[in-house]
Amino acid sequence: MPCPALPDGFDFTDPDLLHHRVPLPEFAELRAAEPVRWIPQPLNIAGFQDEGYWAVTRHADVRYVSTHPEIFSSTLNTAIIRFGEHMTREALDVQQLILLNMDPPEHTRVRQIVQRGFTPRAIRALEERLRDRAHAIVETARAHSGPFDFVTEVACELPLQAIAELIGIPQEDRVKIFEWSNKMIAYDDPEYAITEEIGAESAAELIAYAMGMAAERKQCPAHDIVSTLVAAEDEGNLNSDEFGFFVLMLSVAGNETTRNAITHGMHAFLTHPEQWELYKRERPSTAAEEIVRWATPVNAFQRTATQDTELGGKPIKKGDRVGIFYASANHDPEVFENPDQFDVMRDPNPHLGFGGGGPHYCLGKSLAVLEIDLIFNAIADAMPDLTLTGDPRRLRSAWINGVKELQVTAG
Repeated sequence: MPCPALPDGFDFTDPDLLHHRVPLPEFAELRAAEPVRWIPQPLNIAGFQDEGYWAVTRHADVRYVSTHPEIFSSTLNTAIIRFGEHMTREALDVQQLILLNMDPPEHTRVRQIVQRGFTPRAIRALEERLRDRAHAIVETARAHSGPFDFVTEVACELPLQAIAELIGIPQEDRVKIFEWSNKMIAYDDPEYAITEEIGAESAAELIAYAMGMAAERKQCPAHDIVSTLVAAEDEGNLNSDEFGFFVLMLSVAGNETTRNAITHGMHAFLTHPEQWELYKRERPSTAAEEIVRWATPVNAFQRTATQDTELGGKPIKKGDRVGIFYASANHDPEVFENPDQFDVMRDPNPHLGFGGGGPHYCLGKSLAVLEIDLIFNAIADAMPDLTLTGDPRRLRSAWINGVKELQVTAG
């Protein structure tokens, strides 16, 4: 087997790398030559007391790690593959209260409660309101006489409004959710001048806000998901702390990821005009899934081995961190024909943009697909001649494939 041609010190979680591009050529090197590879890091650079992680790049291996939580834990070091070097063990342990960082059976208990808000019936109940909101968002953006930022004017709005609708946050408070969630994940980007302390403060403010909502609903229940989730703890509902951390996770998982999928999707359409023409003409139901595959808003999560094991022919020791790179899996030629081609008619499309299966498969997938479908249908109706006026400005992040700004005109 040939050795992959990676430069010495190449690290797939380097935020400077992801600030400029997703390393698809290097992922391809590993998939072909060494699909599970040890990536050394300076001690503690990622906020962990170790010297690196295993990079898992093939679709099949990412799925295997994702579906075996008894071997690969989300709790031991959390699912976030890289924090800052000043992350403490105490702060890491607090992260275990978030659903994303739980293992069964605790994860099973909490997920069974919160998934009440994501039933097909609950999502269908939102559809007409979100369709109206999508058209209103696009009509407002179309009123700009010159260039505008697609991220702030279009992509971020529907996910925020959907979260507000789903859990009963007043629409006028959605800007708070936007600002808090941005600060929580932007500590790697110097443009924002966000320290890890500011990110922690924003998380605390969001949790306090959510806990306040929970307390209010316990006193005066309403017809919303908050009341459903917290009204009666002794009947298998969330306590106020658990609800606070659930809203924190939802603000990132339901806001940042969908927003970035929409932004990357718009950029893909405008740089593949034949696909935009096809979409406007056919409105294929397969488009949203291809947008998520193409965008892969979460580049990677991690797991930690609970025992000695083997993966891809490599010996994984108990305590080793394992990075599961969804962006690589979503370009695996063993699974996808012409994986580097943006094809809104792709079907089947077994991408891992919503996770690799198993207990952490995205709880809000149906809502995210609905939002993407609604917003692109609205754009095709009201702004069919949307035009790029600049290159996307990417977020500097170790694990999110994010875009801060995308300048466009309505045409």
